[in-house]
Amino acid sequence: MSGIKLTEVSKSFGAFKVIHGVDIEIEQGEFAVFVGPSGCGKSTLLRMIAGLEETSGGQISIENEDVTHREASKRGVAMVFQSYALYPHLSVFENMAFSLSIAKRPKAEIQQKVKAAADILRLTDYLQHKPSQLSGGQRQRVAIGRAIVREPRVFLFDEPLSNLDAELRVKMRMEIARLHRQIGATMVYVTHDQVEAMTLADKIVVLKDGVVQQVGAPLDLYRDPQNMFVAGFIGSPGMNFLKGKVVAAGQGSARIELDDAPGQPFDLPTRAPVENGAPVHVGVRPEHIGLGAGEGGVTLPVTAEFTEELGGTGYLHVLTATGAEMTVECRESRPQPKEKISLSLRVPEMLAFDAEGRRLS
Repeated sequence: MSGIKLTEVSKSFGAFKVIHGVDIEIEQGEFAVFVGPSGCGKSTLLRMIAGLEETSGGQISIENEDVTHREASKRGVAMVFQSYALYPHLSVFENMAFSLSIAKRPKAEIQQKVKAAADILRLTDYLQHKPSQLSGGQRQRVAIGRAIVREPRVFLFDEPLSNLDAELRVKMRMEIARLHRQIGATMVYVTHDQVEAMTLADKIVVLKDGVVQQVGAPLDLYRDPQNMFVAGFIGSPGMNFLKGKVVAAGQGSARIELDDAPGQPFDLPTRAPVENGAPVHVGVRPEHIGLGAGEGGVTLPVTAEFTEELGGTGYLHVLTATGAEMTVECRESRPQPKEKISLSLRVPEMLAFDAEGRRLS
């Protein structure tokens, strides 16, 4: 069964259109992440699913029921916001029980549901604490617990970890992933952090300027991006791009030469017809670049800038002769700043894009 289905969904504020005909289907029990840069429309889309924003066009269905114009309180969704939005004068128990108390549910039912949620979120020892006595991660778990007790059909998360420090973000990512496995509910999560998207999602929806760029499993988007935007956005660090041109177009293939590596043409398979002399962008990921000249690869002279040291792995930042910036994954040697070095680019791992950023190879 479909958990959530958006059909040609659009949103306009006056004459300004922010969501452009979005079609997405999220299966029941699936964890979907909307990801993209600030202003891409991901939070607006989430608020439309929640019923907090009116839908200008199209249809929103939850578990095969049309909820496009249904009130937020009648959609069977629960939302967890970036701010914890806890009542400071109430205990953890009272915060989690608040919606049930307002609905005048029996005390025994409230006790049972709050206890069950607290057990899942490991908050049992804190039920009598006030929010001011909790850490940021514990407060966010209380906010999630408040959603769990409502037993919604769909959980919606709007950048819930943005206010946490780096260590807590990692811990809370694990908590949310564990929660999803435990309760198996349909979840939609909004973030601008593609690392969160990659680590949490069953399905990622990449958005740019209110348009869906690609939908798929995390590794599918990483390995098979459909355009330059997705290739550059998914992955940390992102894909490197170098300018080049087609020097010979064949049937189902193209011979390409990089501006930074003249005299070293290489062949890539193509998905669409290309013309001789056409400008292209060639993408290669940091882990597919070697230090030093390598046999069978494209040798690229560069200048080392600096290295991000992560212990076992480092990320070397370099500049090419044309001024293009690149990032290279290093596991052993670390070149010194301003040192002239050579890189070897692995041709089989390269992707080519046309001047408009559409995938060619």
